[in-house]
Amino acid sequence: MLSRIASLFFAAMALVFASGAMAQQSQAKAAPPAVNVSMCTGCHGIAGYRTAYPTVYHVPKIAGQQAEYIVKALQAYKSGARQHPSMRGIAASLSDKDMADLAGYYAGGGK
Repeated sequence: MLSRIASLFFAAMALVFASGAMAQQSQAKAAPPAVNVSMCTGCHGIAGYRTAYPTVYHVPKIAGQQAEYIVKALQAYKSGARQHPSMRGIAASLSDKDMADLAGYYAGGGK
């Protein structure tokens, strides 16, 4: 009887440690990239946000968007193919790696 209780105890402890390890792995995947995401979150992280510069514009949420779309949009802002002064300024400061990192973060649901 005592050995059965001990076995159940150790099985429960193993489950607790395994779930903790899985939680750490999921947190590691959600970690922000090296580039500062606050420049995105300040507008894109606010549900229903509208910017007033240069005109009133509905700001879309980017969390959960496809990574390829985010990269292409940032490249278009950087090149001037898409027009928005704030986005152009931000995109101009990003390297290709920064864009890919941000896109991966937000495609994974980053907020």
